[in-house]
Amino acid sequence: MVSMKEPEISEKEVLIKIAVCGVCHTEIDEIEGRTPPSTFPVIPGHQVVGYIAEKGEEVTGFDINERVGIGWIYSSCGKCEYCKQGLENLCAEFRATGRDENGGYAEYMKADPGFIYKIPDFYTDVEAAPLFCAGAIGYRSLLLSQIKNGQLLGLTGFGASAHLVLKLLKYKMPDTRVYVFARS
Repeated sequence: MVSMKEPEISEKEVLIKIAVCGVCHTEIDEIEGRTPPSTFPVIPGHQVVGYIAEKGEEVTGFDINERVGIGWIYSSCGKCEYCKQGLENLCAEFRATGRDENGGYAEYMKADPGFIYKIPDFYTDVEAAPLFCAGAIGYRSLLLSQIKNGQLLGLTGFGASAHLVLKLLKYKMPDTRVYVFARS
């Protein structure tokens, strides 16, 4: 274990006291060099649930002690054609939580309020954490597929994202048959 000082925030950031952080295969990709961090050392973790401990003077819309989640997108420029279309992951200035900026495998982290999300009370911290990676990826993929209730859906592999997609489909599209293609 390494002791690090608490992050200092700017007037435009929030400080999050981490409650839980999910574990994702992406951290293995980072460690093994397939998606290397842009800064080093860096604290991994991008399925973060925590509570706002401090906020900068310019931060509005969030309160101290409010529970929030942080996913893969730490920040982007907010101005380019991709950001304007909600495709911040394609922005040239994209920064990833836990890869380009310190993530949730810590006691505290700082965050851009434009990329933190309030969490409804009906989720526990542990239930909410996977939604900030596997859940978001699965939901976005489902939206991009433009599938309608009753159509067939094929899933390649059966990881965290696919298992959450199945739960979502059961609720939102009960007449959709799903085929899962995986290796033994």
